[in-house]
Parts: sequence; structure tokens; C-alpha cells
Amino acid sequence: MHKLSVTIIAGAEEENIRECLESVRWADEIIVVNNFTDDRTVGIAREYTPHVFLRMWEGFASQKRYALEQATHEWVLSIDADERISPELKDEILKIISSDVTYNGFRIPRRSYFLNQWIKSCGWYPGYQLRLFRRKSVHMNDRLVHERFEVDGVIGTLVGDIIHYTHSSIKTTIQKVNEYSSLRAAEKYQKQKISTAGLIFRPFLAFLQMLIVRKGYRDGVRGVMVSLIHAITHALTMMKMWELQHSSLPGKKPQ
Repeated sequence: MHKLSVTIIAGAEEENIRECLESVRWADEIIVVNNFTDDRTVGIAREYTPHVFLRMWEGFASQKRYALEQATHEWVLSIDADERISPELKDEILKIISSDVTYNGFRIPRRSYFLNQWIKSCGWYPGYQLRLFRRKSVHMNDRLVHERFEVDGVIGTLVGDIIHYTHSSIKTTIQKVNEYSSLRAAEKYQKQKISTAGLIFRPFLAFLQMLIVRKGYRDGVRGVMVSLIHAITHALTMMKMWELQHSSLPGKKPQ
């Protein structure tokens, strides 16, 4: 039977980290990387593993790459502090690492919750994530947003879910939207010019796409809110791109 390393990057996650760690305490090795937060995240993590590393924040991709570098076992499972491994997924993973599968990585469905409701529409589920892989067959890309692991070789798909408690309140959702839109704008502002018409209509179209095309209406008022947040994210991203474009021109200042 091969062994499994679990890697977790965790900022100020004292509300989440214990349940996350409980869901993977069966792993052979748990690695937690924290960016010197002043809450109880590190203390809680050390109750579960001696492999807790402190590292200045250099972005999601950089932190996940560093965590991967600390892993020592053949198989690695990467999760976030607001995620949990379901019992069904645990059983699948243990079966995989105890066999001689030819796959080098596996996509895993992720069940995401918004205000305590599982969102099945809006393209959120199954929302496959490449999270289980052989350590020597994977690398992390360098994108600011949508960072992801890339595996060399054949990739399979699992059935058990990662449970994702990502949006517990509107306040935390808006904070995440603000951070995400800033990263997305920094990555895209040199590639796309922002027009007045685009600023007006693209967020509206994004809302309709999420609500109608991706059937957000099926999740009731929460589906409507997810669709609105999707549109707000588009609007903020475009406004921040416009700001970056104008502030980067010689002699120009943000309007």
C-alpha cells in the first residue's frame, strides 16, 4: 500500500481548520502552510501534525507549490482549509493508493455551499477539481487566479465529493469577491481594453448567463444571489482593469 500526503494552505482559518483536519486525519502525513496569521490556526494545526510551516504570503499558486514541495509520499491530496473530505471520498482514495492504478491524477467533484445550502446549479456542481495525484507527476501553474495543478499522464475521475463551505456569509463573500477581482484584473488588464458599453452590458449578460443558461433559478433565492455575485465580480474586475490601464499610462492618473 502506498502512502498519502495531504497538503493544506491556511490563512486565518481558526473557524475552519479543525474540521478540515479531522476529515483527513487518516492520512499518513498532513502538511499545513500558514502565512504568519495571528489567530489560532497554527495552534490547532499543531494538534494534528508536526508538519506546520510558516511562510510569507506570495500568492495561492506559490503557497500550494511550496506545500507540495514539503510532501514526502507518493500520492498527494491538496485541499483548502474550508474544504472537507467526505467519507465516500476517503474510501475511494484509500482504495486507489492501495492498488496499482495506472492513473497519475484524479479529478474530484466538489460540493459547494452558499449560506448553508448546497448549490447544484450555476456550474458549481460537480465542479471537478484535480486534487489527487502522484507527487512526481504534477506541477503547479503560475496563474494569479484559477491556479491549478497540472498532471503529466492519464487522469481519472472519482465519485465521492469534496465538501466546500466557501460562502458562509455575505460579508465573507464580498471580501473574497474583492480579492479575486483584484487578482483577475492584474492578470488581464494588459490583454483587454475596457469600453463603456462593455462595462454596462457584460456584467448584465454574466448575470443572465448564470441565472438562465446555468439554471441558477433552480436554487431559489440563493441561486439568484450567486448569479448577482457573479455579475458583481465581472463589474469589479472590469473597473479595476480600467483603473490599472489608465494609471499605467505615462502622465496619467486614475480618474
